[in-house]
Amino acid sequence: MTRTVFRLSLIGTCLCAASFLSHADQWSDISQRKELRCGTFADVPPFAAPDPKTREMVGHDVDLCQALAKELGLAAKVTPLSVEARVPEVKLGRVDVTIANLAYTKSRGDQIQFSDPYYVAKEMLAVKASDPGTSKADFKGKRLSSTKGSTSELSIKMNGSEPVTFQDTGSAFMAVQQNKSVGMVANTMTITKLVNQSKAEGVALKMITEPMVLQPIGVGMKKDEPVLLSKVNAALYALEKSGELDRIWAKWLGPNTEYKMARQEKVTPLADLKFELLP
Repeated sequence: MTRTVFRLSLIGTCLCAASFLSHADQWSDISQRKELRCGTFADVPPFAAPDPKTREMVGHDVDLCQALAKELGLAAKVTPLSVEARVPEVKLGRVDVTIANLAYTKSRGDQIQFSDPYYVAKEMLAVKASDPGTSKADFKGKRLSSTKGSTSELSIKMNGSEPVTFQDTGSAFMAVQQNKSVGMVANTMTITKLVNQSKAEGVALKMITEPMVLQPIGVGMKKDEPVLLSKVNAALYALEKSGELDRIWAKWLGPNTEYKMARQEKVTPLADLKFELLP
């Protein structure tokens, strides 16, 4: 009786261990597939959006997906995702990684794991140029628009403002133009572009110089996949050392683009950064 129970227990332990190893080594599945399934934004330039002529996905995050896959010895398969689908698609295993301006937050960190950040983004507020407000505190309690499920929405709540959310940044922008909100929040690049656009058409906007929040941006992956995390981090540092990350940034966001932004941060361990963790 005891021997039978022990044997069954041993078999069960082996099966559980085999199941764990099979589940835990996502890198093995990826390397056998020879393809990195990479989720990006569906239509948020300059990160990822369809090219108007070819309809192929292009942008900073698309190039980063391809560079990461190449460094890992894989082909890249880019999958467009909505803003709110970036984390769930990783959890469900439909994409291996998400590279879509994905900021590290407490709730996201509880659901998925992040690579070391490759830059620190800022959520910025744009309001009508005629608005007397000059700081984020001036907009506490006011209606501010953003994309749904984004850190922009979180930053609005943290400021004590009222979020008005949409599926895309274009709709959030139009909400300001149509007086449905007094301002909109998005990343620096998007706000810079929309402010410039507003000066040529519609009601002119201005960007409040004080950031709503700072947020480390990394590659999102399924939790409990240490090998994949190690491989992705090593690839990011290699791309940093080779200058590829700087080249991708310069192409889409640098001094010769409409954003004219310098890349100030390098790939850095999350523990070395100082920032207010979003919920």
